[in-house]
Order: sequence, then structure tokens, then C-alpha cells
Amino acid sequence: MSAARPPHPRPHPSGGAELLIRLGAALLLLSLPLPWLELRPNRIAAGEPLHLGAWAWAEAALALALLLAARRPGLAVGLGNLAVLAGVAALGQGSAAALVGQLPVARVAAGGGWWLWLLGSAVALWGAAYAGRFRGWAWAWLPVTLGYVLLGGLSSWSVWQEGQVEAARLGQELAQHVRLTATALGLSVLIGGPLAVWSVRRPGAGQVVLAVTGGIQTLPSLALLGLLIAPLGALSQAVPALRSLGVSGIGTAPALVALTLYALLPVVRNGVAALRGVDAGTLDAGRGMGMTAGQLFWRVQLPLALPVWLAGLRQATVLLIGVTAVAALIGAGGLGVYIFRGLNASATDLILLGALPACLLAILADAGWRGLEGGLARRLGLPRGAGGP
Repeated sequence: MSAARPPHPRPHPSGGAELLIRLGAALLLLSLPLPWLELRPNRIAAGEPLHLGAWAWAEAALALALLLAARRPGLAVGLGNLAVLAGVAALGQGSAAALVGQLPVARVAAGGGWWLWLLGSAVALWGAAYAGRFRGWAWAWLPVTLGYVLLGGLSSWSVWQEGQVEAARLGQELAQHVRLTATALGLSVLIGGPLAVWSVRRPGAGQVVLAVTGGIQTLPSLALLGLLIAPLGALSQAVPALRSLGVSGIGTAPALVALTLYALLPVVRNGVAALRGVDAGTLDAGRGMGMTAGQLFWRVQLPLALPVWLAGLRQATVLLIGVTAVAALIGAGGLGVYIFRGLNASATDLILLGALPACLLAILADAGWRGLEGGLARRLGLPRGAGGP
């Protein structure tokens, strides 16, 4: 008779959270001796590094408090929010103080220390949210920061100043970015939705569809845009009606074609997984009630599959927001215009002027889709996280 084996020790549920919080606090401490700001005589000239000064002791105390609170995720998420807000306030107040007595063309940019502080705050907040009960509070800094920005708190920061100079065009490029993303997403749903349904009903054809859409996404985005220039250019020359509609080798048309193709894989793949994941017993019950195939699909299968399918639309949206920036290279416009202008002129402020709104768009889109998935899953009585990660 063998002795009963002792149970394996279970890992502490917040062990990963504690590690991430400590890592975030360590990054905060490492950022303190680095320059937080850079004073430049103009947009592209080399700058003079500036350190924290009077803010250093407060920031150090906050980082140490976060390090000591690593075992208490509730306290850590509060301190992480404070760290983000302290970093934003230090940038705003420090920039305003550094510009006193400077020429109007002078710029104050964020230095390496400030970016490292922001990264440490994000890692600590992620770790605190990883514990599970405080995910909603991890975004508490966002409305306060937006209020601070709207009240002009960052008006002396170089990126904000570039935004004021480019205000009219920035709005147009932002609208174009959203327009390209939304149009490509709509087209991918119109094409990918029926393809997913067909793939479920014809498994052999479904494997081909998934292989083709997967193969398209393996192509680098810039290469795909380049490959479309020649055929679309030739098509517009051969068919004047298309040319009169604005179809050509460069511009919006090839960008929309490439973006739509890119978004097909998450739409089709999640659609197939969602439709196949509907409980067979539920479908049998519908058939037993005398539902036709169409009624069974629209009233039972599609509503139950929708939370998982929406996760695919969320992934496609975030993917499109990123790839749309590359479309600026072929004249499609969007926020990528500023990113590539900044790269050509070695002007980091211009790069950030395009990159930061694109990141914010992606975060907001992800949060919006997640909220929709969660609300739909609750309404259908599905378990939390049914829409996928």
C-alpha cells in the first residue's frame, strides 16, 4: 500500500503581479538619475539635457512606496496611477519652467528618464491589474490626464507645440486615418463574414480560405502595398471608369485593398472558431423546435457566436490602425504622414505627433470592443472572457 503523495504547492495567485510591480518600481528608480527633459534651440537642433531638480525627491519617494507595496495590488494600483500623473505633471511644469527666457522657436522634449518613468508606471499598473480585482482602476489616470491636457498643462511640451502649428492638417490626417481604418474594417466584415460561414459549412474549402488569408498576412505590409501599385495602375489605365472614380496605383485605392486583405484573417478565423464553438445541443434543440436553417443561424448560432467573433473584429481594428500608418508612404494620408516626415527630418516631435494619436486610437478601439464583447457576453449569460484575450 503506497503512501499518499503530498499535494504539490500551488503558486501564489499574485506572484506574477508582485514581480511586475517590483520591475515597474525598479524602472522608476532607474529613471531618476537620467535626463527627464531636453531643451532645444529649435525643432531639429541637438538639445541640452535637463534633470528632475525639485521633483526628484517626490518621485523617488513614490517609486520606493510602490516597491514596498508590491504585495498589495490594491495599494500598488493607486500608487501606479499616482506615478503616471506625477510623470505627466513633471513634464508639463518642467517644460514651462525651461522655456522661460527662451526664443519662441525653442522646444522642450521629453528625455530618456521621462520615457523610462512612463514605462515603469505602465509595467507596475499592468502588474497590479494582473492580480485580477483592480483592472478597472488601472485606467484611473486617463480622465485626470485628459483633463490636465485640456486645461493646457502640457502646452509647453514640444509635441503639443508641433500639434498647435499643424492643428488644421493634423485634424484632417486623423480623420483620414479613422476613415481608412473604418472602411477597411467594414469591407473585411462584408467579405470575411460570408467566407467564415461558408468555411464552417464546407470544412475542406474552409482550410483553403484560412490558408490564403493567413498567407496574405505573412506578407510585410509595405511589400503588399508595393505589389498592388502596378496592377491597380494598369487597371486604371485600361478602365477609364475606374480612373474617374479615383482608382490608381497610389493613393487611397491600393491602401484600402491592402488593409482589407490584412484584416481578413482575424475576421474569418474568429468567425469560424465562434460558429464552430456553439453548443451542438443548443442547435439540436432549435432543430427540434422546427426552426429552418436560416432561423437557426440568425436566431441561435450567430447571437451565441457573436462575442467570440467580436474579438476578431477587435484584433482586426487594432491591426488596421497600425498598418494604416504605413499607407501614408503611397499617398493615402493618415497619421503616418507625420511619422515619415519626422523620420525624414530627424524630428522626433513630428514622429510623436503621428505615433501618439495612433496609439491612443488603438487603446480606445480595444477598450470599446472589449466593452461591447463583455456587455454582449453578460446579456447572453456567457462566462467572463468568452470573447477571448
